[in-house]
Amino acid sequence: MKVLKANGIAMHWREDGNPDGMPVIFANSLGTDLRMWDELLPLLPKEYRYLRYDVRGHGLTQASDGPYSMELLTADAGALIDELQVGPVIFVGLSIGGMIGQGLAASRPDLVKALVLSNTAARMGTAEMWDARIAQIMQGGIEGSADAILDRWFGAEFRESPQISAWRAMLTRTPQAGYLGCCAALADADLSASTGTLRLPTLGIAGSEDGASPPDLVAATCKLIEGAACHVISGAGHLPCVEKPCDYAAILSPFLKEHANA
Repeated sequence: MKVLKANGIAMHWREDGNPDGMPVIFANSLGTDLRMWDELLPLLPKEYRYLRYDVRGHGLTQASDGPYSMELLTADAGALIDELQVGPVIFVGLSIGGMIGQGLAASRPDLVKALVLSNTAARMGTAEMWDARIAQIMQGGIEGSADAILDRWFGAEFRESPQISAWRAMLTRTPQAGYLGCCAALADADLSASTGTLRLPTLGIAGSEDGASPPDLVAATCKLIEGAACHVISGAGHLPCVEKPCDYAAILSPFLKEHANA
C-alpha cells in the first residue's frame, strides 16, 4: 500500500508496469476507487509505468470537509504528479476523473502530454440534478441510491452477473463525505471554455449504454479539442474498462504507443 501527502491530504496510489517507462496516470470515477482499473491494466503494453490513485474522499484517500471544487480535485492530481516527480504524463480519467484531466491539462499543461477522456464531458449534468442527488443521499445514504446509480453505470447483461455485488459494495462503502464533496464539485463545474483551449493529443472513449455520460455528450466534448478522436464501445455502460476491458485496451493501447515517446 502506497500513501503520500499531497495538497494537504493523504493520497492512496499504486504503481504497476515498468518503473522506468513512460508514466500513465489513471483517475477513477465518482463512487469507485483505483480498483476499477484492475481488469484493464494487465491488457495494456508492458513497457509503461502505470500509476493510479483514489480521488479525494474515495477508496483509501483521505476525505476532507466539503464541499469540494473541481479546482481542488485538479490541484490534488497536480500535487500527486509533482510529489512523484513523473510529469509530463499521459492522463486517463473516467467520469469525474476525466473532468480532473481536462482541468489539469488546462491549468498545468506542463504535467500532461496527452489526455484520455473516458465517459466524461466538459459539463456533466446540471446543478439542480446534483443538488437533488446530494439531498437524496443525505436523507437515505448511498445505499438508498445504489440501484439507480448501478443502472447508469452498467449495461443490462453486466447488471445480471455475480460481479455486480462487488461494485455495489465499492459504491456503498465510499465515504459519504467524499461522495457528497465530489457531487458538489460536479454541480459547479463547467469546463467548456478551458477545455476548448486545449491543444494536445486527446482520445475520447464512450459506452453505448452509458446512462451517466451518453456517447453524444462525450463526442461533443471531444469536438472542443482540435484533432481529438472519440470511440464508442458497444454494449458497455459508464465503466467500459470494467465491462469490456479487452475492447477498452484495444482502443487505449495504440494511443499510448503513439504518444508515449512523441
